Amino acid sequence: MRAWSVRRPGPARGWPMVLERRPVPTPAADELLVRVRACGVCRTDLHVAEGDLPVHRPGVVPGHEAVGEVVALGSAVTGFAPGDRVGIAWLRGTCGECRYCLTGRENLCPYSVYTGWDDDGGYAEFTTVPAEFAYHLPEGYPDEKLAPLLCAGIIGYRALRRTELPRGGRLGIYGFGASAHLTAQVALATGALVHVFTRSPRARELALELGAASAGPPTGRPPEPLDAAILFAPAGELVPPALAALDWGGVLVVAGIHLTDIARLNYQRHLYGERTVRSVTANTREDGQEFLRLAARHPLQVHTTAYDLGAADHALADLAGDRVTGAAVLVAG
Repeated sequence: MRAWSVRRPGPARGWPMVLERRPVPTPAADELLVRVRACGVCRTDLHVAEGDLPVHRPGVVPGHEAVGEVVALGSAVTGFAPGDRVGIAWLRGTCGECRYCLTGRENLCPYSVYTGWDDDGGYAEFTTVPAEFAYHLPEGYPDEKLAPLLCAGIIGYRALRRTELPRGGRLGIYGFGASAHLTAQVALATGALVHVFTRSPRARELALELGAASAGPPTGRPPEPLDAAILFAPAGELVPPALAALDWGGVLVVAGIHLTDIARLNYQRHLYGERTVRSVTANTREDGQEFLRLAARHPLQVHTTAYDLGAADHALADLAGDRVTGAAVLVAG
């Protein structure tokens, strides 16, 4: 099979991935073998390829937003059958025994492992996934549109939940890529007012098309104080303006796995008034199941740019250069 691997972590413009031929993997007893039909290109993949995230497995195959067809089952697998359409997401395994796993917080498990970082992911024609961490997928979406839901959608959903946004509240969204454009739709469906801050003129247009009340530059001031904000852009310099935009009692959620250094904060301007900063550390399977049920009930407009699997390096470079509106998706040829 064809598969991309990260051989030389470094800037995307230096082409850190190589396309190579590998044997089709054999599923373990608890795994599914999946023929990949589509795989989203996530900013986390970019962090793995560029070395922002430390190497967990040399030569790993990135990709954790994979949609595919089950072609073989491990001997201990139940609940799936050949031909099923399944989703493969970021969280790939946990210990199931630590205090986090036993209290519904498996995303904090110190022994957790991740698709496309600890084990090979979906930038390939075939991949494997533990059956307990595979998702049954909603009908009504083509493969290309489903793929971004498996990380961009799920993580955005968790980030939105962590804002504790009141019904009809005022939400700021900083950065407007794959995750943000889905999260905005979920927030709007609950009656929220959404204000978007992004440097991309095309992304601002998309935000307004989807129903945002306003869209402006990333350091701009919202037209009204915000009850909550989500920072999707991996830019620590946006933390101070996002905090300053919050009303008293507001919550800022930082949704990325990687963030550049946060600029100096002024207590009175940025934190006083019981403003709160929270992070998001992966997601639980329950988050994923809840979000996919929501996506089945409330069809989402998933804006994608398709790339052939053989052009994964160009997709990453375009993502790094902010040349992708919505979500980039690799499609099997």
